[in-house]
Amino acid sequence: QVQLVQSGGGLVQAGGSLRLSCVNSPRTGSTYSMAWFRQAPGKEREFVSAIPRIGLSTQYGDFVKGRFTISRDITKATLYLQMDSLKPEDTAVYYCAADPQQILFPKISTYAYWGQGTQVTVSS
Repeated sequence: QVQLVQSGGGLVQAGGSLRLSCVNSPRTGSTYSMAWFRQAPGKEREFVSAIPRIGLSTQYGDFVKGRFTISRDITKATLYLQMDSLKPEDTAVYYCAADPQQILFPKISTYAYWGQGTQVTVSS
């Protein structure tokens, strides 16, 4: 059973940075397509960023505009999201997601496994 354990959220001032982590447990040695989504209060969950199971191509939501960077450390079975130049509108619960399939068009329904969510709050 795949379990995604997230860490790294918190409170930061506008313009600041945070790094989110998502550990895939147990470490099976297999790679997964992985992604970050977020959900703000009263809003639908939206796509933030994704990286496929095979390859290094990354995708980002339109609102990211070069501020976030997704990366992975396969040896640690960990996915990261480096978030810089944070804005108050980035306030949300951030979720990591994983799926054993190669996913080139990320959307909520394509990921089988989800982390517990971590709160990111950006103050103005």
